[in-house]
Amino acid sequence: MRVFFDTNVLVSAFATRGLCADLFRVVLGEHQLLIGEVVLAELRRVLRERVKLPRTMIREIEELLREHTVIPRPRRHLNVGLADKDDEWIIASAVSGNADVLVTGDVELLEAGDRAPVTITNPRGFWETLRATPPTK
Repeated sequence: MRVFFDTNVLVSAFATRGLCADLFRVVLGEHQLLIGEVVLAELRRVLRERVKLPRTMIREIEELLREHTVIPRPRRHLNVGLADKDDEWIIASAVSGNADVLVTGDVELLEAGDRAPVTITNPRGFWETLRATPPTK
């Protein structure tokens, strides 16, 4: 399965123990991880400004993520009617990478799931899907 993680899932995976960290490990081992340039830029900012990680650690995280499929910034965002246009770029990146699923904790993105051309789910829903489906890597 081609899995695109939103920034908030990645921040949780690297900054805390728990569901998102477990999801990250499972996806690395059993599926194909997709990372968008749009997400990487936001991730660097959040890890630096909010989580207060040292630059060297942020650089190591980015290097790890770049070992997987990195989706360039799409030429245009998808107009699915979101108030936050940055979220439109997230959806466009997932679609551009032919993601099977976009995993996010962002309520607005989750609510746009019926209007988006990609399956959007929260971490818990994705975990339940993974446990019910055999690996596809």
